[in-house]
Amino acid sequence: MAKTPAVLLDPATFDGPETDDPGTPDAAVTIRGRNVEVPDHFATRINSKLSKIEKIAPNIQRFDVILLHESNPRLAKVSQRLEITTKGKAGVARAEAAEDTFYAALESAVAKLERQIRKARTRRKISHTGHRRPMSVAEATAELAADAAPAEVLDQYAVDEQLPGQIVRRKEHDGTPMTVDEALEKMELVGHDFYLFRDSETGRATVVYRRHAFDYGLLTLSDG
Repeated sequence: MAKTPAVLLDPATFDGPETDDPGTPDAAVTIRGRNVEVPDHFATRINSKLSKIEKIAPNIQRFDVILLHESNPRLAKVSQRLEITTKGKAGVARAEAAEDTFYAALESAVAKLERQIRKARTRRKISHTGHRRPMSVAEATAELAADAAPAEVLDQYAVDEQLPGQIVRRKEHDGTPMTVDEALEKMELVGHDFYLFRDSETGRATVVYRRHAFDYGLLTLSDG
């Protein structure tokens, strides 16, 4: 398959205020551009931002950053997309943003990632201080019609030619059993409103989802 040629963008797409302390994270960093060249000065800016994230989450072992330019003119205001994925002892955390410049996308993605990491840390503290657990399966099932777990959002940046109603992304989750609290922490880290996991207590595929503030719901399939 032929490689998509890199798009030549206006240098202002990557420009922002000068960084006083560039900084470099101790964790491994991979920066890739899909159909776009990443200037050295912007790679330096990315590393500077990642080093600040590493300070609040020192257990991160790897950062993967992807930049993607959307050429569709109708998406000009969100034409520059940037995704950050972290991997470490706590699991995987991911945040992405799309803005009119890569500088703005980087700022948005970093802010989202910081919120998710801090929220997961808060969630962990709450679970250790006796905060009530998510609602029971029976309660969640009874409220399903009025408060269904959200379906996974389709990729809003998928190819424009995709017909509506088509399956445009498939994901396979790790089936390692975990507790509800562990699933909640992973959900916060990836910034989703739901998380599919295998419950270590029941062995069943289970979905935990966000309801209000720190309230969560739990869904599982019955035996029939």
